[in-house]
Amino acid sequence: MPANPAKVSPKRATRPLGEARSDAILDAGERVFAANGFKGATMREIAQAAGVAQGLIHYHYVNKAMLFEAVVARRSAQINERRAALVDQLFAPGRSPRLCDVVEALFRPTIETGIELASDGGAFARILVSMANSADPTDQALAEKYYDPIARKFIDALMRVEPRLGQEDAVWAYMFAIGVGMTMMAKTGRPARLSGGVCDDGDVERMLKKIVPFICGGIEALTRNREN
Repeated sequence: MPANPAKVSPKRATRPLGEARSDAILDAGERVFAANGFKGATMREIAQAAGVAQGLIHYHYVNKAMLFEAVVARRSAQINERRAALVDQLFAPGRSPRLCDVVEALFRPTIETGIELASDGGAFARILVSMANSADPTDQALAEKYYDPIARKFIDALMRVEPRLGQEDAVWAYMFAIGVGMTMMAKTGRPARLSGGVCDDGDVERMLKKIVPFICGGIEALTRNREN
């Protein structure tokens, strides 16, 4: 989304900002960036949506690129800290996790966060999908900074629970799995529409019961192909 990588700061501005006001600005930024893209979003529109003076946003975030990074950083932390904690629990001393456990640890925080944020129309899910599928250097830099570390943790976890899975296949398995995760992160109601109301993309547990064996089946197929 951001067009100029030089404008993306490695860290947020550190001037103190009240939590409620900060959330209002980031929530507004999330909605506006999702609706208009980085280039189409304006600080003026974000300020109006947040109910604050535009100068206040510039004071705390300096420019649009820094605000966009702050939006990405907030949600990525919310999802990835939960993912990392679940993986660490799985591999605690005395534990013997299975492939399905690792896959659930990957998907549960993503889907639960998507459901929690459903009231905003899935704004961050749209930002994340756009950023992940972008070849723009700045989008790639943000993905590398906020999502590559947790990706490597899960790729390693996949290889630990499925030793027949080489690094190449583990990386592809992660990429295919995360594509499903981003699709299901946004609660759109389309599964219900296609199924005549049978499928509910607002039911986390029912979705996990379908997604986990589906992804595990694909990973196990990769190991079989490797052996042939």
